[in-house]
Amino acid sequence: MSTNEKELKENISSSDSLGLGSIEGPKYSCALGGAYGTALAVYGLVPLLHSGLGCGLGQLFGQLYAGGQNAGGPVGGTSTPTTGLVEEHVIFSGCVPALIGDDVNAVVREYGGEAPLFSIDAPGFSGNSYEGYELFFEALINQILAPLPKEKGTVNIFGVVPYQHIFWKGELDVVKNLLEKIGVKANIIFTEADGVEKLKQIPQAEYNVVLSAWNGHRIAKKIEEKFEIPFITFPGVPIGPKQISNFLRTVGEKLGVDSKKTAEVIKSEERRTYRFIEYSGDALILVHPHSYFAVVTDSNTAIGVTQFLVNEMGYLPDIIQLTDNPPEEYRENIIKELTEKLEITSWPDIVFEPDSHLARENLRGRPFQFLFASSLEANSAHEFGALHVTVGFPSYNHVVLDDSYAGYRGSLRLIEDYISTFAGPL
Repeated sequence: MSTNEKELKENISSSDSLGLGSIEGPKYSCALGGAYGTALAVYGLVPLLHSGLGCGLGQLFGQLYAGGQNAGGPVGGTSTPTTGLVEEHVIFSGCVPALIGDDVNAVVREYGGEAPLFSIDAPGFSGNSYEGYELFFEALINQILAPLPKEKGTVNIFGVVPYQHIFWKGELDVVKNLLEKIGVKANIIFTEADGVEKLKQIPQAEYNVVLSAWNGHRIAKKIEEKFEIPFITFPGVPIGPKQISNFLRTVGEKLGVDSKKTAEVIKSEERRTYRFIEYSGDALILVHPHSYFAVVTDSNTAIGVTQFLVNEMGYLPDIIQLTDNPPEEYRENIIKELTEKLEITSWPDIVFEPDSHLARENLRGRPFQFLFASSLEANSAHEFGALHVTVGFPSYNHVVLDDSYAGYRGSLRLIEDYISTFAGPL
């Protein structure tokens, strides 16, 4: 075992990852919140909550507003239809139907001929909002989707969870547009004007692309089993030239895209990006060169941000805290992305920590100068002498519409945001 590997084993830790104890201020909602947010992200789909009146309203504050101060749209928040269960029906939450054994599927079957309906068994206690995203698509696959002729050069994009990944709208748009430049058609589903049709078109893709270290893998495997569509995985939405160029090459090769066309797109995009990065050179080199930084956010965001800051900007990772509580079977690969994929001689401490209080305590006494985290850490960053940038959920201090750090131009925005925390008049 190498020195780095020995140090890594000593420096990786985790709190109660199985949820056997209480977690203070977890950076996610419940399974109902995840399924609800996913449904709202599909234009034309109307969620009907079989729950108490407080569930939809609670998700308005806890999922939608937390996801970049976003409104729920015409069928979200206070406009979401609900069956309006009350206290007498057991408890005041969306967990009621599961607890009392309501046969929701029987009702769906009765009215399914009048409109495309499907039911999602996602009581709050069944998991967090990342799990709700999985449950949404599993229900869709089981109840709605049917085989279709394959459309060559088309991919579905999975792994980006609406609202939970605060830059989801901009990220998906960036990925779609860049794939289009090399001749690949991406079905991103969310934010598309004909969202319901995009859902139905899932079985016609040549490949599925999963942009997550763990979320969406179950969905891709289920689609592969049912519709024989293979999938490609990436550890998150690519940030910066190195990550996104590798992404485009890999997808292009899998789908048989002309390599010369892909190379031309990459060359053009990289030339522009690196030229623009040069404009930030004085601030980077003269003020905060090779600074230590800490990250407290979900695995997808943490991997993308960390790899970009280390491999392209020359910054030094101090501690990476992962807040999304990924399943144990995916953690080894997540650790590899945050160690072996870094062009650096000393690896960061890695902590799987969904508890906001414990994550904050883990930051004390460390040398980092930048803190890339959620809005929950914004007010306490000064305690650690650090400059703060909101990169993950919850984001109550940053309105996110189509902004993102994805791809080539998104990395420039990330540079703008963290340099803006210290750049100013002399």
